[in-house]
Amino acid sequence: MSKGDRLYAWLLAPALALMLVFYVYPVARVLWISVTDPAPGLGNYALLFTSASIQRMIVTTARISVLTTLITLVLAYIVAYVLIFSSESAKRMMLVGILIPLWISVLVRAFAWVALLRREGVVNNALMASGAIDQPLALIWNETGIMIGMVHYMLPLGILPLYSAMRDIDLRCIAAARGLGASPFQVFRRVFWPLSLPGVIGSGLLVFIFSLGFFVTPAILGGGRTLMAAEYINVQIHELVRWGIGTMVASTLVIVVVALVLLLGRLVDISRLFGSR
Repeated sequence: MSKGDRLYAWLLAPALALMLVFYVYPVARVLWISVTDPAPGLGNYALLFTSASIQRMIVTTARISVLTTLITLVLAYIVAYVLIFSSESAKRMMLVGILIPLWISVLVRAFAWVALLRREGVVNNALMASGAIDQPLALIWNETGIMIGMVHYMLPLGILPLYSAMRDIDLRCIAAARGLGASPFQVFRRVFWPLSLPGVIGSGLLVFIFSLGFFVTPAILGGGRTLMAAEYINVQIHELVRWGIGTMVASTLVIVVVALVLLLGRLVDISRLFGSR
């Protein structure tokens, strides 16, 4: 090993040690508990196929995550598309508006949605005052409220990767297609959409990964009536003290997320997706 290699290894050692102590060891510990508590073996994992409550939680988590991802992608694509064709001043203002929610605590945002969506909240009062409805709508303490809050949180995470991917599209291709007589819809369908598809895939997987493990917003806007994976883990460990089942669900979630990240890395260039090059 050369002197330069030894210096590089010494510089890398503190970061590697931190990763081992604060990330690798805790994850390995969770995996170990999942196969040893209350008895050694894969009994906890067998519950994935035999427990109705766990299966119901998995289906609920998957359904909410998929719907949240689809809604977020549609809204994020529209915003990113408008950003690409906006003037520089308008683009700066829009980016500030996109980034501001990231600076606000997720807890504050969740309670703000409670104030807006509850039966006596701003939304229901406005709809009833306009005569659109006669009775307050059930917009909270259910999956609807959870998805509204999650879409609001996920939108910046969907917009920014999409915008980064769209920014790399050569707009001269669009001008060429228009010059050859293609309609705006044909240009979008046959030129812009295929070129933006890697960004759509990357953004969708990123939002879906975040949605799978989301805790605060579902816990507050669901009111304990709709359990997703993260809240189910919290109940199992802190309320029922069933560490084996809680860590089994957590381990399963980690495995799924790692698999999705690996899939994301194979489908798109992650460094380009987030604008690092």
